[in-house]
Amino acid sequence: MIPPQFTQRLKQLWPWCDVAAIGLVGLLLLHYWQSGKLNLLIHPNYHLLTLAAAAGLLGLAGWQGWTVWQRRNSVRPQPEVAHSPLLPSGWSSGILIGVAIAGFLVTPRAFASQTALQRGVTDSVMITQVKPQAFKGTVRPETRSLLDWVRTLQVYPEPDAYAGQPVKIQGFAVHPPGLPNQYFRLTQFTMTCCAADAYPISLPIKLRQGDRQNYPIDQWFEVTGSVISETLTEGNRQVVIDATDIRPITQPVNPYSF
Repeated sequence: MIPPQFTQRLKQLWPWCDVAAIGLVGLLLLHYWQSGKLNLLIHPNYHLLTLAAAAGLLGLAGWQGWTVWQRRNSVRPQPEVAHSPLLPSGWSSGILIGVAIAGFLVTPRAFASQTALQRGVTDSVMITQVKPQAFKGTVRPETRSLLDWVRTLQVYPEPDAYAGQPVKIQGFAVHPPGLPNQYFRLTQFTMTCCAADAYPISLPIKLRQGDRQNYPIDQWFEVTGSVISETLTEGNRQVVIDATDIRPITQPVNPYSF
């Protein structure tokens, strides 16, 4: 049987668990921002809102702590409110504390090839069989990022319209099943709001020699080359990058595109 003194002591500690839980979540958000890991979780447009939430949580934790301390020093007994919580007293705060501590110990990582394949990297570029037509872009081709190229192809997907245009793009390697060994897909994730809605974009890279095993998955590369039109799936022509130079690079501080 649990001694009454021990039970009373636990009741005194439960309010401080609430304070700790709220404060730790606020500190975790600040930690992600200070370490630069917030870029892996939240679109930059919402960083200010996240910092405001962190400040609000820390302020709420301070106010809650002051209230608990005032109640502790009060000789007047506090009335107990009758309610039926979903979890026993203190459990929800304990779970939140555990999640916050795990957030400090586990470093967020950017999505890589496995997630790209799960989310449909092979369908990220539009393909067509329309007859070639003239098309003039307003941006120099060599300055387009991978996202710029994908957006351009979504507006005008005729591959022969871009034939011979220079390309210099960055991303990580993905080896989709069924793609010949002479090709791999250069991929990035683009984020709209947060990591939960991030989706992959990619372009196929054609190797002039060797096979894609020399370009390991998840390794970041800067690819220089030019646009050609090829049929990688039956009856469907699409833009392919004929690579003249493939240089390994380190993963950018912010690996997502926006």
